[in-house]
Amino acid sequence: MLDKTQPISPVIPLRFSNLSCRVLGVSCSSIGVALLLLLVVVCAVSDAARYRIKFVLFIFLSAIAATWCIPIMLFQPGHWKNALIPAWGARQIAKLLGIQFHVRGKENIVKDTGCVVLINHQSGLDLCVLAELWPVLERCTVISKKEILYLGPFGLASWLWGTIFIDRRQAEQAHSTMNSTADIINNRKAKLCLFPEGKRHSGTTLLPFKKGAFHVAIASQTPIQPVVVSKYYFLNDNLKKFGSGKSYITILPPISTVGMTKDNMAELMDEAYDKMNKVFQETSQEVLALHVDNTNSK
Repeated sequence: MLDKTQPISPVIPLRFSNLSCRVLGVSCSSIGVALLLLLVVVCAVSDAARYRIKFVLFIFLSAIAATWCIPIMLFQPGHWKNALIPAWGARQIAKLLGIQFHVRGKENIVKDTGCVVLINHQSGLDLCVLAELWPVLERCTVISKKEILYLGPFGLASWLWGTIFIDRRQAEQAHSTMNSTADIINNRKAKLCLFPEGKRHSGTTLLPFKKGAFHVAIASQTPIQPVVVSKYYFLNDNLKKFGSGKSYITILPPISTVGMTKDNMAELMDEAYDKMNKVFQETSQEVLALHVDNTNSK
């Protein structure tokens, strides 16, 4: 007969608990390995799955890279150097995704003044291009729509590294901000990075340029620094393909705006477009030939 006054030994329940934990641990490990293998297989057999998984990784890791160092940024709010750590993170993300960027023409970088940096726009992956240019050009800043400011930690991080926000819904205020940007370029010797095409595309020639960047360059009387990124042959949004590959970032000699007025706008736009489009086509053919050679050798 069981003596109710005697405490029940915890040995059996403890052993049962340990056994359950060991069994559960093995099961979790097995499930984890199985899911990882399934992910690898799916990526190997499905271009669309690889495309989506890579972009999810890109967005998720970029958000982490941009925001984890916010406490460090708080010591120097608004300074361009606050973006150096996130930029380093973005460069590592590009490598993880199988993308190699090579920067050329560093000898052409504007040194003693601010400037307006024009970059052709292809994809959200252009964030990695900015990450490559930020430590090379130095004193960089960007213009962004005001809604970005309210995207939680990312908006705060953007403000902390000196992003200039404009409200595109209020034309007068946006125009005033663009005009004040000329003072920022001169006072800080800032390098304002802009995408003059206005939207992303994957064509074989550049889209016509918008006037905004050239208004700022003429108003500030600072040079234009053209930067050309070769075509992303490893990326096809229509076919949902996202492979591995290489892209050349070419920094071209600056274009002076000293003495120019709005009357010279069309001439300045044509000069910048012609130079950038020519290099875009040349470097895109160069990287395509390399891409084809690498594909054929596999």
